[in-house]
Amino acid sequence: MRSRTTTWIDPRASAAAHEGLSGLAWLEAIVAGRIPQPPISATLDFVIVEARHGFAAFEGTPGEHVLNPMGSVHGGYACTLLDSALGSAVMSVLDAGTAYGTVQIGVHLVRPIGVETGRVRCEARIVHRGRALATASGELVDREGRVLAHGTTTCALFPRARS
Repeated sequence: MRSRTTTWIDPRASAAAHEGLSGLAWLEAIVAGRIPQPPISATLDFVIVEARHGFAAFEGTPGEHVLNPMGSVHGGYACTLLDSALGSAVMSVLDAGTAYGTVQIGVHLVRPIGVETGRVRCEARIVHRGRALATASGELVDREGRVLAHGTTTCALFPRARS
């Protein structure tokens, strides 16, 4: 039997710290450690490591806690990394008054991922930002740069609710 303990900071504190910040400024604050990583980062062992206008990168290490019954890393791990990077690429181009929500994500799992794969990196770039929709594309790669998965997203853009 194995166990894993996960701790995180209340995500409402991060949301409150976001007030008045552009999407990029918020992401940069998370990368710099001024705003905590979201709870999903602790749960799945990945973090945002880079953000700039139209771009976001996450890194993580898949462990035994994300294995499926066949002993390989569950496809949901790659999907979640892609969803996080793709959404953050969209977020990086939004002003302080605009929020987004994922309305579609498409993921292609092209190589198996195992615990032995080690650290992975997921990079995403904005493809299009319109008035009501934004799209992004990204890749998840291993240490040698081999593509493990790739995907796209469409996000709806809407006014951000005030706290």
